[in-house]
Amino acid sequence: MSGAQFSAENSGGGAFVRQPNRFTGRVTPHSTSPEGGGPDEQGRWPLEAGRYRLIWCRACPWAHRARIVRGLLGLDEVISLGTVDPIRDERGWRFALDPDGFDPVLGIGFLSEAYLSTDPDYTGRVTVPALVDTLTGRVVTNDYPQLTLDFSTEWRRFHAPDAPDLYPVELRPEMDALMAEIHRDVNNGVYRCGFATSQEAYDEAFTALFARLDALSERLAGRRYLMGDTITEADVRLFTTLVRFDVAYHGHFKCNQRKLTEMPVLWAYARDLFQTPGFGETVDFDHIKRHYYATHDMINPTRIVPLGPDLSGWTTPHGRG
Repeated sequence: MSGAQFSAENSGGGAFVRQPNRFTGRVTPHSTSPEGGGPDEQGRWPLEAGRYRLIWCRACPWAHRARIVRGLLGLDEVISLGTVDPIRDERGWRFALDPDGFDPVLGIGFLSEAYLSTDPDYTGRVTVPALVDTLTGRVVTNDYPQLTLDFSTEWRRFHAPDAPDLYPVELRPEMDALMAEIHRDVNNGVYRCGFATSQEAYDEAFTALFARLDALSERLAGRRYLMGDTITEADVRLFTTLVRFDVAYHGHFKCNQRKLTEMPVLWAYARDLFQTPGFGETVDFDHIKRHYYATHDMINPTRIVPLGPDLSGWTTPHGRG
């Protein structure tokens, strides 16, 4: 549809339909491949410390969740980290933050090089996070929902001794259902608002977004975290959208019924997480704003990056816990 930010990801009715994840390999101790080997017949890569590199962007909420989970579980020294620039052009994510513009481990200037090395015929949008094999330069996975769950389950032997259980077995049925609702209406819902190219598609996404935020506010009014007294993957997934809400989604994506700061329960909950070790220090509001306002030229053709909002409230007392 004309006027769409990503024309290949818009339906005939003007709704944004996110592309599927192309690479869905998994790193697991159950792989039958030898150390240093490639994926087995089921696409399972061998579990090895120091072999894989997580490529993320500080601006991207999907990549941000992988960065947070990696840190909370103590995998920082086990899975290396590469960071792409927040400004993406027609060539995709670039390693412009590194000396000479090349990732120091993979030796590439654009993440697309790893994608094309893995699938020379790939024509879709290059996305982060991506877990890349440093031995071959191939992309293991860009399947962001499964990636973080695997960090909790498949990488357990490398967890820090005091690592939290972000995906408790007994809570998984309820968590999976809740995370699916959060993804549909909130995580992806803000994009469905921002990238809609018809009034009807926008109205539908907007209504679902704020109805879900109201339901989450009600849920969190009686508990500190989404699943009770401890942080889980569900909280990480909600946080990365909430922390971008006022600086990007409220204005840029027209999610403007209320600001996060005007939703008392969610605002206190988000500040609680922001002030928790492993969360706030991974947030870069400058990268977030520059990415959204300077790369979506169909939405913001002037590429002017707003100076606001005031961010000082993130470090104020949250009154929870």
